[in-house]
Amino acid sequence: MAGLLAVAVAGCGGDPESVKEKRSGPSGDRTKRDVTSGLGGRYQEEGSLFGPGGLFGSKAEKKDTGGTGVAVNAFLWRASLDTINFIPLVSADPFGGVIITDWYTPAEQPTERMKVQVTILDRELRADGVRVSVFKQTQNGKSGSWVDAQVDQRTNTEIENAILTRARQLRIQQGG
Repeated sequence: MAGLLAVAVAGCGGDPESVKEKRSGPSGDRTKRDVTSGLGGRYQEEGSLFGPGGLFGSKAEKKDTGGTGVAVNAFLWRASLDTINFIPLVSADPFGGVIITDWYTPAEQPTERMKVQVTILDRELRADGVRVSVFKQTQNGKSGSWVDAQVDQRTNTEIENAILTRARQLRIQQGG
């Protein structure tokens, strides 16, 4: 009986340095550690059944998006806000890339008002990465109600070009 006990204890021993190495195999994420803090012989296998990140992955493995909090191109986002900064905002969603303004009435034309929606379509700074939609209404002279009016397509294009120009300036300022 004593011989069997000696063989069992000797089998649990071994060089602790060799035990700390990663185990090869399909999972490759299991290691052994001494659970008795070096008091000799009991080792427990560490790791997980589902791989290095566990079942749902680890937070350390998540790809960093730059830490800006913006899910669209930051230059286009900032340039869009700078370009339409004279119009009050109703909504600005940096993750969806949509900016919606409130109705704005220019001082020189009090019977017209406009609303702008800017949509950033890409994470890259590209000419087709931004789309602008302008909505226009005119005031009916008799009733005073607002009626939808046709917007010249050049207005949308001019605002898009202004946003792209500002984005280019911001990128140059940053040194990129």
